[in-house]
Amino acid sequence: MVTIHLNNLRFFAHHGVHAEEAIIGNDFEVSVEVAFDVPEKVQSLSDTVNYVSIYQAIKNTFIHPSKLLETLAGNICDEIYKTDNRIKNINITIYKLNPPIPNFIGNVGVSYSKCY
Repeated sequence: MVTIHLNNLRFFAHHGVHAEEAIIGNDFEVSVEVAFDVPEKVQSLSDTVNYVSIYQAIKNTFIHPSKLLETLAGNICDEIYKTDNRIKNINITIYKLNPPIPNFIGNVGVSYSKCY
């Protein structure tokens, strides 16, 4: 089994429960691990999962606003799986970099894991 990592991807989007988040938007950071079976020797792109396809699945899903990060994470996993049915496990972490919490320094996020 092989795991592909895409780390610290940055997106600006309008996810969140609060009305102002839908208007103002926020910065997000995403990291994902995708584990899948491969042949004994990986010698071509067709022997592996294309990380460009994974990135596109994340990017294309991220533009559709979700109220909850948990929902967004699940939707991203579903879209990543559609890119290649050899995928066995996806782990994703999404951070909201500027949460609407008064006097708060830091970020908030969720981690989500799905097995296929």
